Amino acid sequence: MGSQENRSLWVFGYGSLCWHPGFQHGAAAVGYIRHYVRRFWQGNSTHRGVPGKPGRVATLVEEQGGATWGVAYELTGEAALKYLEDREVSLGGYTTAVVNFFPRDPSLAPFPVLLYIATPASREWAGQAPLHEIATQITQCSGPSGHNVEYLLRLAEFMREKVPEGYDDHLATLEALVRIRVKENNMCLKSLMGEGPRDPQPQVDAAEALPQEPAEERRDTFQFSASLPPKKLRCLNV
Repeated sequence: MGSQENRSLWVFGYGSLCWHPGFQHGAAAVGYIRHYVRRFWQGNSTHRGVPGKPGRVATLVEEQGGATWGVAYELTGEAALKYLEDREVSLGGYTTAVVNFFPRDPSLAPFPVLLYIATPASREWAGQAPLHEIATQITQCSGPSGHNVEYLLRLAEFMREKVPEGYDDHLATLEALVRIRVKENNMCLKSLMGEGPRDPQPQVDAAEALPQEPAEERRDTFQFSASLPPKKLRCLNV
């Protein structure tokens, strides 16, 4: 990044921000942060669950020598930061930190990014659990933003397709377990996945300018609508 870009505020996405940033941003870059690993240890009753039946979403846990890959976005204007504060802090229960981001492009120097993270002190913290139990919880929960299965599978698919070097064993194992649960319970995967994000899929070429129209939002949620068209869907086992 140039010196001018280094003075910009950037945010690091490692969960739903990867495939649905939901806000207008400038450049975007794939890369990683060090000494953190992705874990589905944060509960959620505002997007992917409801009070009394929270879903599970991603957070980061400190681990010496660990690394988490994702996408950094350049924030443009105050509206983007306000949107993120509402989505991640007010509704999501996350807190903030600043860490160094290492772009995939080796010609670009590391630069600081804003990070939204949950800790054991966070509201709705779910904590560590056996992966098979987390997978079961994910298949049983949905909220205003859609089914918890969608959150997990869209993240796993994004990482596999756009950031193949960012293999995450925790994420990959959960994806496999959830797909097994969906098949065992004869659940309709197409229904679980909803309509997909309304805003364009983020481009992840390093330092590429990405002007976007603001995403269409639903009240009290900062994800997309998961409503289905009034027609019968043919469901296939996964």
